[in-house]
Amino acid sequence: MSAVAYRVEGDVAVLTVDAPPVNALGLAVRQGLLAGLDRAVVDDAVAAVVLICAGSTFIAGADISEFGTAKALAEPRIRTIQDLLEASSKPVVAAIHGTALGGGLEVALACHARVAVASAKLGLPEVKLGLLPGAGGTVRLPRLVGPEVALDMITSGAPIAATRALELGVIDVIVEDLEAGAIAYAAGLATDGAPLPVMARDERLRDVDPALFADYRLKVGKKARGQIAPFRIVDCVEAACRLPGAEALAFEAAAFAELLASDQRKGLVHYFFAEREARKIPGLPTDLAPQPIRKVAVIGAGLMGGGIAMVFANAGIAVTLVDVGQEALERGLGVIRKTYAASVARGSTPQAKADRALALIHTTTDYAELRDVDLAIEAVFENMGVKQAIFARLDAATPAHAILASNTSGLDIDAIASATLRPERVIGIHFFSPANVMKLMENVRGAQTSPEVIATVMALGRQLGKVPVLAGNCDGFIGNRMLQYYSGEAEFMLIEGATPEQVDRVAESFGMAMGPLAMRDLSALDLNTVVRAARREAFPDERCTLIVERLVEAGRCGQKTSKGYYRYEGRTRLPDPEALAIIEAHSRELGVARRAFSDEEIRDRLFMPLVNEGAKELEEGIALRAGDIDVVWVNGYAFPAHRGGPMFWGEQMGLDKVAAMAERLAAANGERWAPGPLLRRLAETGRGWSAVGEVLAELRGEMQVA
Repeated sequence: MSAVAYRVEGDVAVLTVDAPPVNALGLAVRQGLLAGLDRAVVDDAVAAVVLICAGSTFIAGADISEFGTAKALAEPRIRTIQDLLEASSKPVVAAIHGTALGGGLEVALACHARVAVASAKLGLPEVKLGLLPGAGGTVRLPRLVGPEVALDMITSGAPIAATRALELGVIDVIVEDLEAGAIAYAAGLATDGAPLPVMARDERLRDVDPALFADYRLKVGKKARGQIAPFRIVDCVEAACRLPGAEALAFEAAAFAELLASDQRKGLVHYFFAEREARKIPGLPTDLAPQPIRKVAVIGAGLMGGGIAMVFANAGIAVTLVDVGQEALERGLGVIRKTYAASVARGSTPQAKADRALALIHTTTDYAELRDVDLAIEAVFENMGVKQAIFARLDAATPAHAILASNTSGLDIDAIASATLRPERVIGIHFFSPANVMKLMENVRGAQTSPEVIATVMALGRQLGKVPVLAGNCDGFIGNRMLQYYSGEAEFMLIEGATPEQVDRVAESFGMAMGPLAMRDLSALDLNTVVRAARREAFPDERCTLIVERLVEAGRCGQKTSKGYYRYEGRTRLPDPEALAIIEAHSRELGVARRAFSDEEIRDRLFMPLVNEGAKELEEGIALRAGDIDVVWVNGYAFPAHRGGPMFWGEQMGLDKVAAMAERLAAANGERWAPGPLLRRLAETGRGWSAVGEVLAELRGEMQVA
């Protein structure tokens, strides 16, 4: 059967794409569209054409299953279909429901008009995969809505609602009955007889100020953090304004081909699939239904607890916020109100939505009010004794079916669970600060955590709009366990001769939102000294420095004192000779001769230790997949998505180089920095992360033989 059905209603031909699940533009769909358009053009009884889709969505875009195959290049290609749509002497109307994204919207833009239902969403998200619209999106959209609106839509990649699309002129009308409304609109165009609009027509866009593009490049530069695609999009929209349509389309095709071959596109595509794979937990029964979560308790009304309460309230889930005293609750609720007010003032949250969320947050000092919650999350400071005491109270106060979770960033989940009589219902749910903004939800299973609880919190993450990843139980879990090596190497390079501004510049040029030393200043150096003291006690034979302690002794606690590794004027950081003098003095104290560093060495010493420690997490089963580690670092630590995450980047650089770096750093810093058996074997045999399972099986077999 054809993927595109053809029928005539009155004098309007209706072409219905029916290619489950998402009506992608595979070869069968393209062939069906070609046949249907050819038939409509020669049918004297047909005055207009409607392009509509069966199922839950309009055309989803290109068929990714055909990428790299002969089908992708076979005629008719998408541009051939678009040429036919635009050349049709009979008006063609796209009828949009669900989503019209990427190639789907580009096909709709080649039609003479577009109608949609109010629930539809439209967008060009290619930038999120390191690409740009490759089927005329950068040429037709500016001609339809103007270059500035087009730049906003294409560089953000964010979909817009049909109501907004109508305001901007992307669609022509919103209808209630999609098919009937589209047929009536198409028939009206045919009767009207006005010239049909063609978005890729030869005329240039006129009276466009060239300064628009210079300004937009500056705007993109502040957000893109090393990404190429947003700048190529600006180039293409600019070309669409100064070149005839055919030449602009050729310019777009060349830019698309460049991005398609880029490492950034590979990294973003890897990340796209890694995020989806992270949702899948091997070993969970396929018929296991997640437990419904209708009411939640959050213990602790501080910044983290308040943020977590907002996360649930934003998702429409009732929250009881618990703290030891009414004053603490009022203070926490005040911060929540202030945060919502700021969102409303920015225009990012409608007042009605903020009011609904606030109405879902109840406060109490009485654990007896938790008798009907489905989930309780502890979010107090990192002290095992305090957390165990809270869990003992939660165990007694909450119903037997309730899940008990800790927001700990690194403490032992099994030790916390030991304070309860239900360790199978205890799990870590680690939100990142600020919880109402950060996307990562690192779920940590204990030794006895039940499959139902794991399935529930993973499903809950998606319900909350978070990116959930499952981790095993160890010090620091997936992300924070690795972080110490990143920040540790930054310090060691300072002692050896690098400057704070050089280290942070390299990290930020790599794509990090903030360098490791600027991040330390932001989080407060004096608070960090407590953690550092505990780590020195735990690993007495390992290399350490006292840079942070020396800075704090000098009153340099970071941004809050306007000086740390840097001097601050407001939030603007400036190099400070006084900080460098403290660092140089500590180098002399340790007997280290300072030297110059290349940017490449700084890059490798910052990021390769992450890859090494990630390999150990795979070896130990703390992370299920290398891609899961990438998802944690992109969403929790702002690792640049266009590099795919640390594990993908490390494989691209060469795992043999990562292992060699680990050997060198172990000789200087201590045995914990050395490569483990998994990384060594992968490096020796030239295999990558896809071979982790077989290599671990080999290593286990060799151990059994030995």
